[in-house]
Amino acid sequence: MQPEIVLPCLDEADALPHVLARMPAGWPVIVVDNGSTDRTAEVAREFGARVVHEPRRGYGAAVHAGLEAATGELVAFLDGDGSLDPDVLPAMAAAVASGRADLAVGRRVPDSAGVWPWHARAANTVIATMLRARGVGVHDIAPIRVARRRDLLHLGVTDRAFGYPLELLLRAGRAGWRIDEVPVAYARRAGGRSKVSGSVSGTVRAGRDMIRLLR
Repeated sequence: MQPEIVLPCLDEADALPHVLARMPAGWPVIVVDNGSTDRTAEVAREFGARVVHEPRRGYGAAVHAGLEAATGELVAFLDGDGSLDPDVLPAMAAAVASGRADLAVGRRVPDSAGVWPWHARAANTVIATMLRARGVGVHDIAPIRVARRRDLLHLGVTDRAFGYPLELLLRAGRAGWRIDEVPVAYARRAGGRSKVSGSVSGTVRAGRDMIRLLR
């Protein structure tokens, strides 16, 4: 059972060749262009990906557009910046396909010093701790996950900004989903600067979107 891979992208033309070349063989890829001003869409097509345009800005808007556009039973999500190792996707998909888990998520393991800025890592730790206090046993809000498309749609996630992955985890926890958290190598992004961890202001914006969901 081969999932479709959704890559939410905003100005990732430089990173996409590296990212798409590393996808599991034979897995269809959907690149969601979230209003890019570079050649993101053109590069994606050149490498055989299907392109979906989502003009509403926001990480959640791009992810959900990819989820709605997918047609396979399983859907995998991964950032389009090359920072996360896609080699873990087959094992994550197998956990869901076998029925061992309802949702497989990644736990980032930096492959070198300085990959994960202190401000982003600290914010992630605080939010993950709050999640565990609510009975959701994860240690990271990583942007890599695999689940059944139908089940994700039924969760009814409404956030369309950076709070999307947190709301997904909260709703999955309330629904009693079995969550399998696996380590995934975390490297420097292949091009440009992260919209979230690349600056303190980006981390603050993402943290604000997430904290309001935990109140």
